[in-house]
Amino acid sequence: MSLILALVGPTASGKTPLSLLLAGKLNGEIVSADSRQIYKHLDIGTAKPDKAELRSVPHHFINIRELHEEYNAGVYGEQARKTIAALQHRKKQPILVGGSGLYVKSVIDGLFEGPGKDPDLRSQLQERLERSGLPTMFNELKKVDPVSASRMEEVKSRQVLRALEVYYITGKPLSRLHEEQRKDPGLSVAQFAIDWDRKTLYERINARVEAMLQKGLVEEVESLLRSGYDRRLNALNTVGYKEVFQYLDGTLKYEAMVNLIKQNTRRFAKRQLTWFRADPRIQWLPVTQRDDNFEALADLIRRRFQESVQKLH
Repeated sequence: MSLILALVGPTASGKTPLSLLLAGKLNGEIVSADSRQIYKHLDIGTAKPDKAELRSVPHHFINIRELHEEYNAGVYGEQARKTIAALQHRKKQPILVGGSGLYVKSVIDGLFEGPGKDPDLRSQLQERLERSGLPTMFNELKKVDPVSASRMEEVKSRQVLRALEVYYITGKPLSRLHEEQRKDPGLSVAQFAIDWDRKTLYERINARVEAMLQKGLVEEVESLLRSGYDRRLNALNTVGYKEVFQYLDGTLKYEAMVNLIKQNTRRFAKRQLTWFRADPRIQWLPVTQRDDNFEALADLIRRRFQESVQKLH
């Protein structure tokens, strides 16, 4: 199987414009690895490629699900590997692009499914969650499985309870079981990430949030409400959307909403960085504000990627 190029990293690092350049240089198509861009109607708040960008290069796994439809990394990994194989059959270069670490992992390494659910244990954990709250349960997870806790892009009760359940069933952290029983889907991948210094990345995040609001993020959320979507849907438990819901409810002033979106997006980016920094296979490419057009960076990645292809053969 030929080599896949993966472009990963935190939000607002420039993956979209760089991936479009790379697709042009490598006769490629983009396989999105973003757990929110799969959903229809979430356009501005997920920084989804715009219509012109989607037309310029074929994209896969964008706008493939309605907001109420369940989707997960395991299903994505299976479908994405089939898509990649089809692209290779057509002599197109697959370019895996995204910041959802678990989605990227499910394609490259496969996912360890873990032991089956224990209904009694799950019930006990659920009762403790309701009694003690998510922060307490998350602190418990940090004690027994700090690696899994640090890699969570968002602290969600379902993921915390599952990780605790696996630990109490097996006596081993979920993160260790992932390493011990990692599946090999037979993919050869060259992974790259754009390496901004933290201050510049945070400035880019703040600027992106301002741009999203100018493009109509609040209006996008109002449209979702008018369409009857339940804000409790998992797809809407997303940075950028949940803060706007609070603003529309009157529990946040506009300025407070803006600052909270920026703060939560920076925290999200920090968790993404923790996840990706833990993978020694990723090649981090330092950039400065002067490199913002990405043309030179795209050429560098193309050269390194083609060198890797030659080594593979």
